Amino acid sequence: MARKVFNPRGSSGGAVAAGEVPVVEAEEEDATLDPLPKLTPSFSSEEIAETDVAPVALAQEIGIAEVEVLAPEEDLIEVEDAALAIDPRARESRFPVIPKSESKALVPLDALSLYLREISKYPALTREEEHELAVHYRETKDVDAAYKLIASNLWLVVKLARDYEKATRNLLDLVQEGNIGLMEAVKNYDPYRGVRLPSYAVWWIKAYLVRYLIANWRMVRIGTTQAQRKLFFNLKKEKEKLERSGFSPTPKLIADKLNVRESDVVEMEQRMGSSDLSVDAPLQSDSDSNLLSVLPSSSASAEELLSQKQMKTMVERTLREFASTLKEKELIIFTERMLAEDKATLQDISDKVKVSRERVRQIENRVRDKLKSYFEERFGATLDQLDF
Repeated sequence: MARKVFNPRGSSGGAVAAGEVPVVEAEEEDATLDPLPKLTPSFSSEEIAETDVAPVALAQEIGIAEVEVLAPEEDLIEVEDAALAIDPRARESRFPVIPKSESKALVPLDALSLYLREISKYPALTREEEHELAVHYRETKDVDAAYKLIASNLWLVVKLARDYEKATRNLLDLVQEGNIGLMEAVKNYDPYRGVRLPSYAVWWIKAYLVRYLIANWRMVRIGTTQAQRKLFFNLKKEKEKLERSGFSPTPKLIADKLNVRESDVVEMEQRMGSSDLSVDAPLQSDSDSNLLSVLPSSSASAEELLSQKQMKTMVERTLREFASTLKEKELIIFTERMLAEDKATLQDISDKVKVSRERVRQIENRVRDKLKSYFEERFGATLDQLDF
């Protein structure tokens, strides 16, 4: 039997994950659970206001290709398998309830199985029902209408999360992030555009799924900038594309193709090509040394500190000797304009030495030339070139 699911018509996006969607707790198997008691969205009138961030923008932010919004007649496509979105009974067959007497497993049900069993109880909405609820919610901000829209599309979050199942340790955590994206989609959905809610929500859901994966991919976060996110998703694909075209995938060529810096490509290749290491881990099983003990220190060594101190002493002595060779006006300009942290203005010096500001500027330039020649004779370098 063929089923209908909603065509996202695009790649994954990213968005900031916020809030928390609690997991339905296990109850007695014979008890009747209230409809999604843990998933009721808490929307205030201020929170319901339209945000400036659109799911298409979120997708483009992480380097995904241009997004195409589906037309009303294109938002459903035929695919194989049972119709989760059309026939509630088909959803029950996809997420069957395993009777305790028939299960031979040591742990018959886990948290994910319980969650799937609960969301299978809520039938999908028809196009007319969905449009009516969406219009009612948009005009009245009725939380019950938003609840029904969310509950009827929880299956979509599970379906999209399974596409990233290999990239996460806990599928249920990923589903929870997708549920947050679904809530954001309901808050920003415009029913008057003629697009079904799942076709619009898929971008918000994928945005939260992908952002969660980026944030938890490694112990040290990657993808903290737009360039890194673009490389995170497209680096491997771009390499394969260049190799198929007969080109060597050098960092410079990849950087030109993806419009990022070459240094970003090199850094991302190194980070994705190796795992995180703890600097406190022992280098060998029978050794007390760790990686931190062999890493070069960024601070100056004792020899460098001593050399800098000696150079500073010599420079200070040379400045005093140079000042003794200057005339009265030159000395005032040298000390108050060139050495002082809070430099005097040309007008202040002009009033003090009784000359024009232009004359003060000329004397200052002459003193600078003298100082440059003085240091070159003694150190073979100007004052700016010395390291002290």
